[in-house]
Amino acid sequence: MLDKILILDFGSQYTQLIARSIRELNVYCEIQPCTKPIDYSSAIKGVILSGSPYSVNDEFAPKPDVLAIASKVPVLGVCYGAQLIAQSTGGVVGKSAHREYGRAHLDNIVADPLFAAIENGSQVWMSHSDSVKELAASLTCIATTASIPVAAFKATEGFTAYPMYGIQFHPEVTHSEQGKLLIKNFVVGICACQQNWTPDGFIESTVAAIKKQVGNGKVVMALSGGVDSTVAATLIQKAIGDNLYCIFVDNGLLRKDEFTQVLEGYKQLHLNTKGIDARHRFYTALAGESDPEKKRKIIGGLFIDIFQEEAQHLSDVSFLGQGTIYPDVIESVSVNGPSVTIKSHHNVGGLPEKMHLQLVEPLRLLFKDEVRRIGRALGIDELFLS
Repeated sequence: MLDKILILDFGSQYTQLIARSIRELNVYCEIQPCTKPIDYSSAIKGVILSGSPYSVNDEFAPKPDVLAIASKVPVLGVCYGAQLIAQSTGGVVGKSAHREYGRAHLDNIVADPLFAAIENGSQVWMSHSDSVKELAASLTCIATTASIPVAAFKATEGFTAYPMYGIQFHPEVTHSEQGKLLIKNFVVGICACQQNWTPDGFIESTVAAIKKQVGNGKVVMALSGGVDSTVAATLIQKAIGDNLYCIFVDNGLLRKDEFTQVLEGYKQLHLNTKGIDARHRFYTALAGESDPEKKRKIIGGLFIDIFQEEAQHLSDVSFLGQGTIYPDVIESVSVNGPSVTIKSHHNVGGLPEKMHLQLVEPLRLLFKDEVRRIGRALGIDELFLS
């Protein structure tokens, strides 16, 4: 089982950047809502507490038991996460003299594994209106800046079973010049994660998982010509061959000759694909409509109708393949409101409810750039990956 870092999401706009920074180290990580209990049986080697639009002093601010977490694995609190640790241990968190948003430089760095190879003057990025005013005796300051007396701290030895840190700045953004080094220090140095999460390993384990899930069953899947559905279908095809039935619909909104080019590309990938020319049905349904979200709903609804019509011609199909990726999943389970869904997603919801099929979603834990890496490892043409 792969080592894993778990990120508890408190609604920060930067949470996904933390995850991407960790995965760039070839270490697997997942994001889950801060309100969800942690399953410590799943190879978790450390927990990161994200930032948040909340203040720890808000009446309904989310406050999981950080000391309980630190009794199981190492913990790193970022911004809100750091303030939560400070307050939970008896420290004081209050409003800063002015909201800090921008660059700062670390001073008075104490020699510590978290700051290995990071020196005084290292630029970091601040984005907060609260700060730690006073630390409890159980915590020790390990870095400051010109404007805040506690930029980073750690639990004193023996206070928690595992190391527990808090940092007021955001190491995951590019403005924190040695931020990724700090993340590596925590993930690899302190949590001792193995850096073995690779495209080849992902392909091997995913194909095996699909074989186990589907067995001799049949999968039907809609293809869009895009990277997500193409890579997902290729993984499923590697697992079950021609028991995957793909449907590619021309909705009249494709580029010139794209329908033919995509079908030819799918043929080269040995994908069992049926092309449906439904241009005039979409034109009729969209006639006179100008609202973008209503158009999206019309396109999605008609697509589901056409997909169902075609799928009904297939016998003994029990599974539905989808190209759902990790941002779809994260935005669809937002934390009590803070993580805002920007637009309705075409991969989450809709088809499963209407068709009563079991989902096969081989990409649901990958970010878009990771999907492209997997696609290249599978030998998929750049036509589908660009």
